[in-house]
Amino acid sequence: MDFDLNDDLGAVRELAAKIFADRATVERVAAVEKQGGFDADLWRVLAEADLLGICLSERDGGAGLGMSGLAVLLEEVGRHVAPVPLWNVIAGGLLPVAQFGSDDQRNRILPRVLDGSTLLVGAFDDTVSVTATRLGDDLELNGEVVSVPAGAQADLALVPVKEADQVHLVLVPTANLSVTPVEVTSRESHASIAFNGAVVTPQDILATGDDALQWTLRRLRVALAAVSVGVCAEALATTAKYTSERVQFGRPLSTNQAVAVRAADAYLDTEAIRVCTQRAAWLLDEGREDEAEIAAVVAKWWASRGGLRVVHATQHLHGGIGADVDYPIHRYFLWGRQVAFTLGTADALAAELGDRLPSAPPIGAPA
Repeated sequence: MDFDLNDDLGAVRELAAKIFADRATVERVAAVEKQGGFDADLWRVLAEADLLGICLSERDGGAGLGMSGLAVLLEEVGRHVAPVPLWNVIAGGLLPVAQFGSDDQRNRILPRVLDGSTLLVGAFDDTVSVTATRLGDDLELNGEVVSVPAGAQADLALVPVKEADQVHLVLVPTANLSVTPVEVTSRESHASIAFNGAVVTPQDILATGDDALQWTLRRLRVALAAVSVGVCAEALATTAKYTSERVQFGRPLSTNQAVAVRAADAYLDTEAIRVCTQRAAWLLDEGREDEAEIAAVVAKWWASRGGLRVVHATQHLHGGIGADVDYPIHRYFLWGRQVAFTLGTADALAAELGDRLPSAPPIGAPA
């Protein structure tokens, strides 16, 4: 694969960077956090700029730039810690509807989500926590997803449910559900959604089978890793500027070997997250789902393990001011932790990766 961005992806980055630079300033982000953590005005602007459909096919009203296009967009979200749930809405909502939905479902849902009039969120967790009981042709849902991005603002939720020995992806209007706002590390809008006997009809079932669930989880994990790229890159750039300008004992902090070495380690972690994310996105765009299965886990592992190292290092290198919750670097620390513990911790992902890798004898072992 070519790790350089082509002209189309470069144009997406330029447009997204301009919008977020104008609409997700430090002051604006802090104000939105106090108002619930979801920037409805920014969401409207992103819809008007046709960025919500960046990865959808032209048939479905998108730009056809796939997961690579989404990764570029989400990197800018991370760079500006913009309080909008793009990674979840697109990877956990729009893409599965476009992939698995009937003509009626796609025609009914996609245009309204793309123009910003309907907010569709994915209600996914590390495990399938909602059960389904058959009521004739319908399904009765019970259970709770404890933390759903923008759950309090959502009109529609896509949730995996377990019925006996099979999994369904179902679409549920949130007006029928018990939605409770919850506080999360990143200060974004999240809510607990309890299904409490909600009933869905066959027309609400998007897909059946574990393959559809894993297809969606792959994209959600790559999307989270892309956010991590932006968070880490901007945290590192901010730290490089601070340590170069902060003079102590007659010289900039950046000239101290310990500072330079730790910053270099953070740079290597950031680039590892970037290349693994780009490769996983490319494999998904190429339709190489089997290879992407492992690549997505690897990308998310780097975001969880390497991403945590980066945001810890960048906060520590700011010294005492890094502990000030009103100083911008602290927000990158919070976002880094949010990404690291969403849809799999580093240890859980490492165990999952071990289960997925082909069995092989240790190097040097007798044949």
